[in-house]
Amino acid sequence: MSDAVTAIPEAEQRAVGKFLRRMLPILVLMLLVNQMDRTNVGFVQNELRADVGVSATAYGLGAGLFFIGYALFEVPSNMLLERFGARVWLTRIMITWGAVIVAMCFIHNVWMFYGLRFLLGVAEAGFFPGVLLYFTQWLPDSSRGRASAIFLGGSATAYIVTGPITGALLELHGAGGIAGWRWMFALEGAFSIVVGFIAGFFLVSRIQDAKWLTQEEKDALTEAVERDKEARDRAPSVSRMKLIFHPQVAVLTAVFFAMALTGYAITFWLPSLVEEIGGLSPFQIGLLSAIPWICAVIAMYTMSHFTDRAPDRRPYLAIALVLSAIGTFLATLGSPWFGLAALTLAAVGGKCAATLFWPMAQSGLDLKIAAPGLALVNSIGNLGGFVSPTLFGYLKDTTGSTTGGLYTLSAASILAVLGVAFVRHTTKGPRAGAGDRAGVTGKAAVR
Repeated sequence: MSDAVTAIPEAEQRAVGKFLRRMLPILVLMLLVNQMDRTNVGFVQNELRADVGVSATAYGLGAGLFFIGYALFEVPSNMLLERFGARVWLTRIMITWGAVIVAMCFIHNVWMFYGLRFLLGVAEAGFFPGVLLYFTQWLPDSSRGRASAIFLGGSATAYIVTGPITGALLELHGAGGIAGWRWMFALEGAFSIVVGFIAGFFLVSRIQDAKWLTQEEKDALTEAVERDKEARDRAPSVSRMKLIFHPQVAVLTAVFFAMALTGYAITFWLPSLVEEIGGLSPFQIGLLSAIPWICAVIAMYTMSHFTDRAPDRRPYLAIALVLSAIGTFLATLGSPWFGLAALTLAAVGGKCAATLFWPMAQSGLDLKIAAPGLALVNSIGNLGGFVSPTLFGYLKDTTGSTTGGLYTLSAASILAVLGVAFVRHTTKGPRAGAGDRAGVTGKAAVR
C-alpha cells in the first residue's frame, strides 16, 4: 500500500489536497442543506393537517412524491451537468430547490402540497450523483474514496442537526401573524438559495480553470483523471434490461428496497411519534428527534472499524437488519418514550446496514457490471422512499395508528435477512479498495 502511495506524483498529491481544502467544505454544506430541505416536512405534519387539511394519507403520499420526481429526472440532470459543468448545474439545482422550499410556505391546499413535493424532487434530482460525477472529473480513483467519505459526513451530520434547527424555526410561530411552519419553509428555503449563490463563486468546473492550481499541478491532475477515464471507457457496457434480470442485481435491489423502507419511514414519521410524548415545544421535539441519528452515526462508525477487514460482511449485515426489525417491532409496544428508544435501535440497525451493504454489493457483482448495476440498485431501491411514507399515511388514516406500518417494516427487514443469504460472497482481494470506495459512495443512499 505504501508503495502505491509513494508512486503518486507530488504535483498530483498537492492538487488533490487543494481540491479537498477548497471545494469539499462548500459541497458538504450543500449536502447538509439538501438533506434538511428534503426531510423538514416531517416536523410539520400536524401543522399541515390543522392549517391546510393535509390528512395522514395525503401527507404520506406527498412526502413520497418527492422520490418519484427525483427518480424521473436524475439521469437527465446528470447529462445536463456534463454539458453545462458542475459550477453552473450544481448551483442551479440548489437555487431552484431553495425556491421550491420557499414556495411551500404558501401551501393552502393538498394539491399544492403534492405538486411542490414532486417539484422538489425534480429540482433536487441529480445533486448527489452529480457531486460524485464531479469527483470523477477532478480526482483519480485513488483519491475519490477519501473525498466521498468526507462529503458523506455532511449527510450524517444533517440527520443530527435538522431536528434542532427546524424545531427552533418553528418557535417563530405567531411572529408577524405568520404560522411557524411557514417561517420554517421560508427561512430554510432562503438559506438554500443564498448557499447556492455562494457556491457559484467557489465551484470550478474544469481543472484547467482553477486559479489556485499551478500549471504543473493542473497537468498532473488532468493526466491522472484522464488515465482513469480511459480505463473506465474500455469496460464493456451492459443494457439496463439485462441488468434488471441479473440475479445478483435483483437480490441486491430487493435487500436495499427493504432497507430504504425503514430508513425513510423513520425519517418522515419520527417527529410525529416524539410529539405524542406531550408537553414538548417544537425545539424540544427537534432535539429528541436527533437522538436516534446521533446513536446511529456513532454505531455506524464504531462498527465499520471492526468490519472493514472482515472476510465476509454478510453475517454483520444480517445482524444489523435483525436489529432494525426488532426496533420497528418494539416501537409498537409501550409508551412514546419506549417507542423513541425502539426507533433508536431501528435507526442504528438501518445505518449500520447501509454501511455494510454497499461494499458487499460491489464485491458481489462482476467488475464489468458493477458500476451500472449499483446505479440501478440505488435508483430502484430508493423508491422505498415513496412506498413507506405513503403506506404509513394510509394506515394511519384507516386504522388510527402506524402499528401496521411498523409491522410491515419488521417483516421487510426479516425478508431482507433471507435475501442476504443469496448475495454472492467473494473473498477480498485486489478489488477491496475499489469496493470500499463504492461502499463509501453508497452510504448516503438511505438518507
